[in-house]
Amino acid sequence: MTMNVHLVGDCDLRLWGLTPRQRLERLLSGFPEARLIDAGQPLPSAGEVLLLRADYVYDQRVIRGLLKQSGVAMQDPRDGTIVAARDDAGRWRGVPRLDATALDGLPVVLPETVAAGLQAELRKFDRPWVAPVRADNLRKLEKALFSGAYKGVTDFITRCVWPTPARWATHLCIRLGLSPNAVTAGSYVFAILAGWWFWHGAYGAGLLAAWLMTFLDTVDGKLARVTITSSKFGDILDHALDLIHPPFWYIAWGIGLGAAWPASLPLWDVLWVIIGGYIAGRLCEGAFKIAAPFSIFIWRPFDSVNRLVTARRNPNLLMLTGAWMAGHGDTGLLLVAAWTALSTAVLLVRALWAIALSKTGHELQPWLSSVDPHAPGNPPLVRLFAPGTGPADL
Repeated sequence: MTMNVHLVGDCDLRLWGLTPRQRLERLLSGFPEARLIDAGQPLPSAGEVLLLRADYVYDQRVIRGLLKQSGVAMQDPRDGTIVAARDDAGRWRGVPRLDATALDGLPVVLPETVAAGLQAELRKFDRPWVAPVRADNLRKLEKALFSGAYKGVTDFITRCVWPTPARWATHLCIRLGLSPNAVTAGSYVFAILAGWWFWHGAYGAGLLAAWLMTFLDTVDGKLARVTITSSKFGDILDHALDLIHPPFWYIAWGIGLGAAWPASLPLWDVLWVIIGGYIAGRLCEGAFKIAAPFSIFIWRPFDSVNRLVTARRNPNLLMLTGAWMAGHGDTGLLLVAAWTALSTAVLLVRALWAIALSKTGHELQPWLSSVDPHAPGNPPLVRLFAPGTGPADL
């Protein structure tokens, strides 16, 4: 069913290059059921209408919830300001208003009530939120939106090292007018250069290109989310690169060593362990979906911690970098092989255990789904994996 949406008010301040109205327009364009009524156009005489204040920024889950919920007024929990309302068009008699008279009789709800049930669906476990856009909170809002661009759990470099420089780089991309796909294209260039230099034994240049590639791989996704310019093509472009390039880097690294390979184990045996373990690990992650519709890495705290260090590109790249700096490129490849084998064994055990539990009637749930990130006394794990971007932070 089509839902008529009207934006009330305006604001000239910009968050990540967009006014609040522009953000809402882009956000609403992602919902086929939402029909945006142009400014100045009267409300329809029949059907339901959703009014949204255009000087606020909204969590995507809140918009999705409002498009599903009928006959409600939603307030900002900090000061009680009504920021959205949905009801039959006749309530407003053609004039979009969010005042007490127009909203009389409507049940008042909070953002987290509206978005209830959408946490796990979007792989986000912080509290759903809305916030006014003001000159004194722009920086905090931009940080909150950037923090909210991180989905699920990831390795410790992406989580703990890249965020601040990636936020600066995202600002630079916006000022330069670069699209997320342009940044992804840069990732492809550096991924190819890294492989080429590894192949020819130029490990210093190759490692520099590889780390730049991993950094841009963080920036492109964050740029797409904070500017609401994600696309299916961009998602495929990004994930295809993430999935394909790591094995080729390891092969190129080994070939770069060439006749200088000093280890007693044959080079290609080591490479097959890495490649086979990489593929098997991905298959284990897919097999977990037989037991539960969410990622294996958010099942239990152990799995989230495991994702920080499991044998994926960034942890492996760190081992290769350390070994190269110590003058032992062969040791780096041996470490990657050993860590890949161990990581894959852990994933296999976790996936089989989850499948066995599901077969006995256990309903698996992600551990963060029952956690309030804003509750006092949260352990460090909660603060690390569910930092939150809700009202308490703004």
